[in-house]
Amino acid sequence: MRILAGACGLLAIVLSLSAVPAARAQSVLEYHAGPERSGRYTMPHLTFQSAATLALEPAFDGRIAGNVYAQPLFFHFRQSPRKILIAATEDDTVYALDARTGKTAWTKSLGRPVPRADLPCGNISPLGITGTPAIDWVTASLYLDAMVQGESGPQHLVFGLSLDTGAVLPGFPVAKALAGIGMRFEPRLQNQRGALGIVDGKLFVPYGGHYGDCGDYRGFVVGIDLEHPSAVSAWSARAPGGGVWAPGGLAYDGRSLLVATGNSNGATDWADGDAVIRLGLDLKPAVSPQDYFAAADWRALDERDLDLGGSNPLPLNLWAPEGDARLVLALGKDGKAYLLNRANLGGIGGALAVQPVARGPIRTSPAAFVTGEGAFVAFEGQGSACPKGASGAGLTMLRIEATPAPKISTAWCAAVNGRGAPIVTLDDDNTNPIVWMVGAEGDNRLHGFRGDTGATVFAGGGPNEAMQGLRHFATILATDGRLFIAADGRIYAFAPK
Repeated sequence: MRILAGACGLLAIVLSLSAVPAARAQSVLEYHAGPERSGRYTMPHLTFQSAATLALEPAFDGRIAGNVYAQPLFFHFRQSPRKILIAATEDDTVYALDARTGKTAWTKSLGRPVPRADLPCGNISPLGITGTPAIDWVTASLYLDAMVQGESGPQHLVFGLSLDTGAVLPGFPVAKALAGIGMRFEPRLQNQRGALGIVDGKLFVPYGGHYGDCGDYRGFVVGIDLEHPSAVSAWSARAPGGGVWAPGGLAYDGRSLLVATGNSNGATDWADGDAVIRLGLDLKPAVSPQDYFAAADWRALDERDLDLGGSNPLPLNLWAPEGDARLVLALGKDGKAYLLNRANLGGIGGALAVQPVARGPIRTSPAAFVTGEGAFVAFEGQGSACPKGASGAGLTMLRIEATPAPKISTAWCAAVNGRGAPIVTLDDDNTNPIVWMVGAEGDNRLHGFRGDTGATVFAGGGPNEAMQGLRHFATILATDGRLFIAADGRIYAFAPK
């Protein structure tokens, strides 16, 4: 299978929008390789054959302190050989590690995290930094949300940090000041799980509730002007619930933001829950059916907690005779895949195609690459069209076609015991697609499969290469010739021999 470099175009779009020169493409500034959340990385010389030689780098230090849910990031400083890895922990601490040695370059403590006992519900303790931060390449700055135990109780504070030293930037931290625009934001009830994004000098931070759906939380997207941090805007779900809680947070397709929302609580009329919603950078509410989608049976999905909010929307550009088909794929906790027209999301029940694809809820971010045969999208979960095997999670690859009619089918399935989020790597000539996934909270090993056939190329490493402390949704970072995986207390590095 040879990848068509121009068929998807998403990576090139994102890099141009982020003003990142080609020489700095190896910097990883956001979750899943960029704001489009494709999970697609270019890794020169990582082929089907060389992947089989991957091994842990024993000399890589990688020691940190605290539990980790966020994906690490990577930054290569301009006009300098200096490269750092960024890790953020639930201890409310940010670590910058030398990318070659794994030794600490700097650390920054942002406050005291919140004990689980001080929250109405949840399953993370302590609660500190959960969502993956975002990097502004132009200013070499890092932005994140930290849950901090303040004098008046739990608070969400958005920090800006210098990537050079870890120093807090002028104007930060920012607490959400939404009362002035008519919105009530109760920090104790809101959780910040989804990845942050930066577009056109503005930081976007998604919020949902805690595990257990307690209290009158809402889905929020908060926008902060990075030049003037006191300038804050926001969108919120109209009904209680509707959280934006997927690990991938929000996606940007080059024109607008796309978010998937969780179940509403007690809504009798549709009010932004269980949906895919398009937002402009001004975060004004979507009012046209062109700008939102909800399944026709959204009420039943709400009642059964089978919403679309477990996985971020995935923009896809596919070749079609009349011009590229601009699509978006949503994956639901109902086990279905929903293919939407990105120019017209379709309102209630307006999907181009709907297909059952999993035997259980889909809750992690997908990864995709595009060929002349269509888009191939990998997600964590046991596919409904896969042969029945041992219970537990697995890896499923979908094939998405735009012509002659929109279609979703299962391309292949692979056995993985664990709950990581997949990524895709390709050689620098857009060949050798490999899907990688860790068996988080399962076998805790790294697994690699050919993207075209699903054949195994890396089977977990040697007897001593099971990792410790991987959290569900753990996401791999691929750059600088290695794969990096963040776990409680450590970042692991794998490299070909």
